Amino acid sequence: MSLVPIASGTRPPLDDESAIAEDELRGAAAEAALAPLLERLTELQTALYAEAKQALLVVLQGRDAAGKDGLISKVFGPLNSQGCLVSSFKRPTEYELARDYLWRVHQVVPPRGAIGVFNRSHYEDVLVVRVHQLAPKAVWARRFDQINAFERMLTENGVTILKFFLHISRDEQMQRLLARVHDPLKNWKFQVGDLEERERWDDYTEAYGDVLAKCSTPCAPWYLVPADRKKTRDLLVARVVVEALERMKPAFPKVNPDVLKIARQWERETKSKRKAQE
Repeated sequence: MSLVPIASGTRPPLDDESAIAEDELRGAAAEAALAPLLERLTELQTALYAEAKQALLVVLQGRDAAGKDGLISKVFGPLNSQGCLVSSFKRPTEYELARDYLWRVHQVVPPRGAIGVFNRSHYEDVLVVRVHQLAPKAVWARRFDQINAFERMLTENGVTILKFFLHISRDEQMQRLLARVHDPLKNWKFQVGDLEERERWDDYTEAYGDVLAKCSTPCAPWYLVPADRKKTRDLLVARVVVEALERMKPAFPKVNPDVLKIARQWERETKSKRKAQE
């Protein structure tokens, strides 16, 4: 199975059934399929970093426990940290709230030569803000067009954008949240607020539906990722990222002729000195 971009204006089903991929690879088969993709991703990132002419922005959204952290670790963890920047967006500070809602996001858009990964993003301002009624509809409803314009501006300036909604079912989310309580490496993540957010499941479903329908554009598409199976989730996202980088065709820069000339002269002189010493 491969992911396809959500067509603009289309509301994909966000029911429990769509949280599991059809014809999915699982377990060892998924791991085996992922390995060459990660190897290719590393090669492409190296070329992107060396070329330093374009950037890739990966946006990850999903409900609590959807697997954003795990996906980042598995797919982007092996990359060279000099050229892979991960940014997380939590509750805005007073300093950030004193500015427009896109200000803090624009600060961490990846520079040319880098892959940027957003763990949550500017879409929180049409999701949490909406569901918790932190701003009136007259305010947040305008943001869909503003976000589309912002993303279009980025793409016109060399930033390729991929957006993934990690979709999990109610039961799977509950199992993951409860598992955190018993895992000493993850129980610090568990918050009472996580359960309170589950009470707003339907409200978030409606909000996510609007995001996917109104903000999946040709230049910055959304992908619906069935995320109940972690290994399948990682494989599907990695495949889209690799395909996007291959379309970007990052190329290693050619050696400066003057530098090459000096290097060859230095090589000849070095060989001559070695022969003289023999």
